[in-house]
Amino acid sequence: MNIAKYIDHTNIKKEATSKDIIKTCAEAKKYGFRGVCINPKWVKLVSKELEGTDIKTVVLIDPPMGLSSHAQRMKWCQKAKKDGADDLDIVMNIIDLKYERYGKVLKDLKPVCKMQPTKVIIGSGFLTDDEVKKASEIVKKAGAFCVKTATSKDPLEEREIDEKVRHLKIMRKAAPGLLVKASGNIKNKKEVEKAIKAGANIVGTSSGVKIVKG
Repeated sequence: MNIAKYIDHTNIKKEATSKDIIKTCAEAKKYGFRGVCINPKWVKLVSKELEGTDIKTVVLIDPPMGLSSHAQRMKWCQKAKKDGADDLDIVMNIIDLKYERYGKVLKDLKPVCKMQPTKVIIGSGFLTDDEVKKASEIVKKAGAFCVKTATSKDPLEEREIDEKVRHLKIMRKAAPGLLVKASGNIKNKKEVEKAIKAGANIVGTSSGVKIVKG
């Protein structure tokens, strides 16, 4: 198994400099990662650094709970597309989901998914198992190509891999035909292998180099 091809190599640190981001891109090229996931301000730089490779420029939108207005979210997504993003990793509005405003959640996500290949982050650490299922169903209806567990500052980060795996299995069953991305502090090769075995097609991690080096 070529683990590197599953990994979106992630650098979403607020204090990251352009030099740090260039280093992240160099690591992605060296080890053959699937993508490089960054904050919106770095999309143009990453797209340029990865030019001529098949490594995807992945942009994180509206962490950690997707609470910005629809207009603001669309603006970020449009700019990311213009700057060269291949994938949008957008956080679902988790409060709307928790309050069962499902129509509103769907209406927010649909135009994003039409604009660009989109992974929707459901914030599974904030959710019950039933909510993980419902969120995954909405992601499929919205037209995303992938449903993703979590991003930074999600309670899932502090939990054991077995709980992450349980969420992946629920997501896989609830949204057949969609890819599934595991994230939320996945930090070693054993955890990546467990996630893949549970059905993850993509793994988001900032520990990619450590993982592939074993």
